[in-house]
Amino acid sequence: MKRFLIYLSKVLFLLILIAVVLDGIYTYVFYQSKNRGKAEAVFNSQQQKYDVVVLGSSRANNHFVAQMFQDKGLKTFNYGMSGGHLFEASLMLKLMIERKYVIKNIILEADLNLANDNESEAISAMFLPFIHNSEIIKNHFECKTYFNELYYIPFYRYVKFGAVIGFREMFFSAIQKKTNALDNLGYYPLEKHKNGNMKNNIINLNPLPHNKYYEEIKNICKVNNINFIAVMTPMCENVIGMNYFDKVKKAYPEIHNYENVVVQDKYFSSCGHMTDSGARLFTARILKDFFGK
Repeated sequence: MKRFLIYLSKVLFLLILIAVVLDGIYTYVFYQSKNRGKAEAVFNSQQQKYDVVVLGSSRANNHFVAQMFQDKGLKTFNYGMSGGHLFEASLMLKLMIERKYVIKNIILEADLNLANDNESEAISAMFLPFIHNSEIIKNHFECKTYFNELYYIPFYRYVKFGAVIGFREMFFSAIQKKTNALDNLGYYPLEKHKNGNMKNNIINLNPLPHNKYYEEIKNICKVNNINFIAVMTPMCENVIGMNYFDKVKKAYPEIHNYENVVVQDKYFSSCGHMTDSGARLFTARILKDFFGK
């Protein structure tokens, strides 16, 4: 029995050692990555200066044409993250402030994402390689039930979220294989698809009366003298439950409602996401209304 326990101890020690070594290797590789995704691009960056930074979900990523701002002389980057929630948008802004970004205006897409204050596992995982080296990231995740496992068990986060930060992503980061996430100043244009879903039902969707991460973004902007512009972006004409946007306006009167600026189906790739031509119409309106002078 004694020999078995000694053997078991050695195996356990070896497993822990391997986990620690792998954790260190993966983390080191992600520390060198700057051209695969927006999370590590910001984390591994130095101070930047922007006239406009766009934050939000895919409805920011696909709807704000950053080059159109640039053409007006406004240095801009679209940090919208497809699949992301306000949880990730708030964390992104915190990291920018920590890196002493100088930002004049924040445009936040705040509409459907106000209905929850959860994280998007697939998107939030992109920040996890840096959790041991950033108090900002650590504190942001501390409220999550799985925080202790992520933080204290070596290599656990790379296994749990292997589809996002596992071997494949680590390998491509190591060889500096670029993605399109940072192309077009962060804006991702969509095309019209014949089989795009042009119906949507949001009748049961309700904005939270106090979305924690929306309030965080708003307060960070206030403290850092950043002009905060929150907007609701368009949806196609066949949506059931469009009074959701009225509910948002009632709960958050400072949010500008642009859900009906572009409505024709020909401008949509799917019901909640405009094509490039629709995004350009929408961006032109935003520029006119907020940056006309």
